[in-house]
Amino acid sequence: MSKHRLSRKNRYIALAVTGAAVVAGAGVAAQTSMAAPAWPAQKTYTGRAFDACTAPSLTAMKAWKKDAYYGGVAVYVGGKNRGCAQPNLTKSWVKSVDTLGWRVIPLYVGAQPPCQKSGNKERFTAATAASVGVSNANDAIAKASALGMKAGSPIYLNMESYDIADKACNDATLAYVRSFTKTLRAKTYRAGLYGFSSSSAKAIATAKDRTDLPGNLWYALWNGQETTTKDWPWDPKLYTGHSRGHQYKANSKETRGGHTINVDRNAWDAPVAIIG
Repeated sequence: MSKHRLSRKNRYIALAVTGAAVVAGAGVAAQTSMAAPAWPAQKTYTGRAFDACTAPSLTAMKAWKKDAYYGGVAVYVGGKNRGCAQPNLTKSWVKSVDTLGWRVIPLYVGAQPPCQKSGNKERFTAATAASVGVSNANDAIAKASALGMKAGSPIYLNMESYDIADKACNDATLAYVRSFTKTLRAKTYRAGLYGFSSSSAKAIATAKDRTDLPGNLWYALWNGQETTTKDWPWDPKLYTGHSRGHQYKANSKETRGGHTINVDRNAWDAPVAIIG
């Protein structure tokens, strides 16, 4: 999606460098540390969702809701590597779309791996991975909370493609993701990850040490299949129980109710924000 996470140009550079096709998917472990009674009940949405670089206007959201094709919308709540300005994304907007019946999915574009070749404003290193993970998570919570997304909500960490065969880089990335996840959970926010099966999500899905990995997976696999099960690329026991999102088509220019938006399409069966 144009300028969603890095920029469209930089995103495809990252994919090319890793040797990935423009088709991807993922798999991440169960979020086992969320059983404490203090956790708010998970708010789950199952159905179609879209993400757009910039949160659409409230007028467009009202028109698209009447169309009734999508029920969920992903928004970029923060991160130095966020690709687009968000003039519409306010606490009032979030409350209004929630009242309309939309289910909101928070994305945070955090620091990116040291070996990633695309341009970005923030990277971590092996030495800073843990500390940057903490600071990014705290910022993500602050941004989500300011938008009215309460504790118990998920925050999906956006991790773009990188060379997972580079062991030092991969180890640093896992350290960063674990730190981000652990910090979210300490403040009662659910952890998720958006990534590609060829790289970023694959690294987490196949990690032997499952400690502090995100409990929800949003996998990019641009195969046009609207499913979270039939094309699942890894152990079918991973991410069951409403923990999967599948981005199955990118850059879909769609007009609904007279309003045209360039979106990515998603099949969703996972947590969404608790709005208050």
